[in-house]
Formats: sequence, structure tokens, C-alpha cells
Amino acid sequence: MTDHLQPQPCDLLIEAGFVVPVVPHGIVLEDHAVAVSGSEIVAILPIAEARLRFAAREVVARPDAALIPGMVNAHVHNPMTLLRGVADDLPLKVWLQEHIWPIEAAVMGPEFVADGVTLAIAEMLRGGTTCCNENYFFPDVQAATYKRHGFRARVGLPVIDFPTAWASSDAEYFDRAGEVHDQWRDDALIATAFAPHAPYTVSDANFEHVRMLADQLDVPVHLHLHETAQEVAQSQDKHGQRPIARLDRLGLINDRLIAVHMTQLTDAEIHLCAERGVSVVHCPESNLKLASGFCPACALQRAGVNLAIGTDGVASNNDLDMFGETRTAALLAKAVADDAAGFDGFSALRAATLGGAKAMGFDHLVGSIEPGKQADLVCVDLSALETQPLHHVVSQLIYATGRHQVSDVWIAGKSRLRARELVDMDMPGIIANARQWQSRIAGVLR
Repeated sequence: MTDHLQPQPCDLLIEAGFVVPVVPHGIVLEDHAVAVSGSEIVAILPIAEARLRFAAREVVARPDAALIPGMVNAHVHNPMTLLRGVADDLPLKVWLQEHIWPIEAAVMGPEFVADGVTLAIAEMLRGGTTCCNENYFFPDVQAATYKRHGFRARVGLPVIDFPTAWASSDAEYFDRAGEVHDQWRDDALIATAFAPHAPYTVSDANFEHVRMLADQLDVPVHLHLHETAQEVAQSQDKHGQRPIARLDRLGLINDRLIAVHMTQLTDAEIHLCAERGVSVVHCPESNLKLASGFCPACALQRAGVNLAIGTDGVASNNDLDMFGETRTAALLAKAVADDAAGFDGFSALRAATLGGAKAMGFDHLVGSIEPGKQADLVCVDLSALETQPLHHVVSQLIYATGRHQVSDVWIAGKSRLRARELVDMDMPGIIANARQWQSRIAGVLR
């Protein structure tokens, strides 16, 4: 008779002043709890009901916090965290060819990649990011490092038309890509994508090979596209068509494509992306810093294109702060569209969470707080003076909150940040290691 009154066991109950689930859109749930069993969300319900229904192994009460899905940073070069500030205030081509590539040639290797990713994971966790879309060399090392720290990532398999420390020929890039994909194909946290660098560094033949393998292996294609006016002009000179038209000719403009930057777009190109299901990653701070141009976020959103937000690499941003990036994205979108109502707070939060998850093909797993999804969750303390008075939770999250207000982070139900302290990560050791790299890189710069 009383069986139905027995509390249901669960591993974790997070009680929050506010839950912002992202789905349904535009909703804030007051005084709600999220119940977690293993790695999965099992229920979202009022706190009073949750206490009756669940017997939790751990209860985390955050009455002054908003609980949101973990932020999804949809475009990063995380090993480059070790290059923070080495070549500031330069245009893209000069920054890349005269500074970044020569430094990378001197220091890039498995140790650099592992240490840069570890520093990035710590920074992302402290800023409420639980998932990233990685694009760099040594994806085998990246994947192992993300896995070791329990961080969710889609790791890019690089393709570029010149030799690097990772691969010396076209064949080797593809052979090694296949090996890394096979190693991680069934992992719960780590997945892969093809990452051909950009239209100006990848040949037609290599793009066609990428398209064929992406179709066969059912993985996304993650690349820089229409980043600068110079890139578009160069493509017209060399190929007789704009980069998007060239990629369309090669069969790559489809729902696997994660197109990053997209600052130079015609209305026809925007509609083509909407029609084909392309996802666009808006990286406003890197674009502003490199003077690359402005992504027309409002026009893309109006056309129905899935929008995500990425910080880009720390060498051109110079941080992995998704709260700062999302605020910049929302503000810049309004100015570019001349529309103060464009890209509102809820839309910006969706782009920073579910939009990124959808771009990466992870939206069945993360990006919103829904039963059955993975418990990638973030508590943001809104009790600080800087976020008072609290008239509108999402307004505060997008326009007033700083990443230092992130108090707790879980990935797949496991605590990664607790009361601002990293769990199972040696912060003093990470800082000491970063300083050692600073000395090594300074030697290269001299």
C-alpha cells in the first residue's frame, strides 16, 4: 500500500533558487530542484516535491543561485592557452604567419598540447563551461587529456596542406585521423570531427576526401570559413568563386558543417546555410581583436540558422570566458543589425548552451536541462552586489554576471567544481607549469 510513498533513491539533488532549463525556451523555474542518477538528469521539479519524492545521496542547496546547462564553447584551440598574449594587436594574417606558426613550430608537441589543454580545462571549469569543440594538432593527446579530467569534448582531426609536427603528408593526416577516430568512437565523453583548417590552407582533393570520410564515419566537419574579407577575395582570385560556393561545389555545405566566424556573408549565403542545416559559430571577441569583421548573428537567427558561440583560442581572445563572450555576442549582434531587440538574453543563452551542443551533434546529450540528458550543470551565484537587485534572472546572466560567480560545476553527474574549488585538479601545479612554459616560449621569442 505504501510503496508509492517510498522516496526514490538518486545520487544528487541540486536545489536552486532558479532553474533555467533552456528548453522550453524563455522559461525560468523558481525554487526548483534537479535530481540526478548516475550521469543522467531524472527529474526537474519544485524543491518541496523533490524532497518528498527523492532520497538523495547528496543534496546541494543553492538558494541564491541560477542552475543552468553547462556552457558549450563551440570553437577552441585549447593548447594555445599557453600562448596567451604572445602576439597581440595584429591582423589575422600577420598574427598567424609571422608569430603564431613560427612559435608553434618551435614548441608544438605532445607535452605542449597536454599541458595547454589541462590549463584550459581548469579555466573553463571555473567559468562554467562543461563541453568544447576542439581544433588543434595531436588530437590523440587532447582526447586523453580531456578524458583524464572528465571533460566533455569533440576533438578535431586536423587536415592542412603542409607538414606539421603532427603529420608530414596528406596521407599521414588522414591515416592518423582514422586511428584517433577508431580509438575514441565509442567513448561517453569524447568524440571526433574532421577539422580541415580553412579554405585557404586545404586543397579541393583534401576537402573531397574529408567529405567522403565524414559521411562514412558520421562525424561533423569543423572549419574556419569566411573569417576575413581577404580570405574571400583570395578565393575569388584563385578559384573564381567565394569560399562557400567552392565548398558547396565540393559537397560540404550540409548539416555536418560547423562553420566558424562567418563574418563575410551575403543574404543568399545566409539562406543557403539555413536551407542546408549548417551551424555557425560566432566568435565575436576574437573577430573584434583581429579586426576580422562582424558575424551577422541576427540575420542568421532570423533565417533559422543554428547559432553557437565560441571563444576561439586564447592566443586571439585572450580568455575562455563564455559569460563574457556571450555578453559580447548579444551586444554586438544588436549593433550590427541596428536592432536593440535582436539576439535577446534567452537567445544568447541558448546559443551558448544548446546551440553549441546542436552544432557539435551533442544536443541529444547536453545543452538543456531535461530528463534523460547528461547532468552537465552549472550553478551561478547571483547574490553578489553586482547582480542585485534581481529583477530578471536571464538578464543578469547575460548582461551582468561574471564567470567568478560560478560556484559549482558537474559533468555527467560528477562534481568538477565545488564552492569555487576545482575537484581533483592541482591548481598550484597547473599555474607553476604554465609559468615554466612562459619561460620556454620567451626563449623562442628572443
